[in-house]
Amino acid sequence: MACSSPSPTIAAAGAPAVDTAIVRAETARIPSYVEAGGVLRARLTSVVASRVMAPIAEVRVRPGDRVKQGQVLIVLDSREMRAQSDRAAAALTAAQQAIRGAESDRKSAAAGLTLASATHDRMSRLATTRSATAQELDEAVAALRAAEARVAGADAHAAEAAAGLKAAEAAVGSAAIALSYTTLTAPFDGVVADRSIDPGTLATTGAPLLTVEDTSSYRLDVRLDESRATGLAVGRQVQIRIDETVANEWQTGRVSEISRLDPTGHGFIAKIDVPPSPPLRSGAFGLARITTATRDALTVPASAVIRRGQMTFVFAVDGEGHARLRPVSTGPAVGERIEILSGMTEGDPLVANPPPALTDGVRVTGDRR
Repeated sequence: MACSSPSPTIAAAGAPAVDTAIVRAETARIPSYVEAGGVLRARLTSVVASRVMAPIAEVRVRPGDRVKQGQVLIVLDSREMRAQSDRAAAALTAAQQAIRGAESDRKSAAAGLTLASATHDRMSRLATTRSATAQELDEAVAALRAAEARVAGADAHAAEAAAGLKAAEAAVGSAAIALSYTTLTAPFDGVVADRSIDPGTLATTGAPLLTVEDTSSYRLDVRLDESRATGLAVGRQVQIRIDETVANEWQTGRVSEISRLDPTGHGFIAKIDVPPSPPLRSGAFGLARITTATRDALTVPASAVIRRGQMTFVFAVDGEGHARLRPVSTGPAVGERIEILSGMTEGDPLVANPPPALTDGVRVTGDRR
């Protein structure tokens, strides 16, 4: 007759008893939750675009590169802008020379007016004593009027030159600003999230070239219908879980904004601030758990639940004091307890914190709580 190994149950029954704490499944008042999925986004996102139309000469970053505020990202072909800047500088030089010429004309006209005024005064005195003829007096008066006209003309010329100088200075400033637009820099510290151009492409005004995200803070954008959004307010704390976080743990977030999807719709977008927990990345899926009310539920200590793959178990204690591995269906954890949806009833005893060596059928002893 062939030999056979003893069954696991018989072997476990012969094992020494394990001393452990035994508790009972209890009904407790726990909060009800509404869960909604959302997408993780950076709180601060900047789309880098050109303010002038010019070919792209250089693109110095790629998606995923970290950048610092003020770092050069894109360089546009600046030859046309530099030519405009040179023309503006030449026009400024000409305007400055015109100012000098106008000032010289003004001084010359002022000197002529002084001479004409003195001559007129002298002729007027001589005419009163009949030492000058009427013709000579008339000529002095005409010369004075001509000198006054030349001064007025010189003043107008000087004003025109001053206006031309201001226009030239403004043109130089405008050309310098336009030239500065050919170098695109990072608006803040962050990461390049997207790049849609390459060198040689014609950059058009307002067309997106790069997207830079501030990785220091993120938010979870969750879409809710009107019934789920009831009672949700800005500043309220909610539980969130991001797939990319370590151990995929629940964290506490804060609602920073609630907005309608459209004026006539019944949907809302809740924007929830996510606590810093690197590594995070825009586009990751997240889940928000919003408390709505409280209810009675069957619960056990979270330490009593054993997870094996996709299955969950507890070690229930039978009438003879043996630990029996029992599959259960669980709900959300509430503090140090977890809801049992099926597999146990109120008052059922179970091992509070199963040791790793505990197996099905082993006798357990210990305090019953």
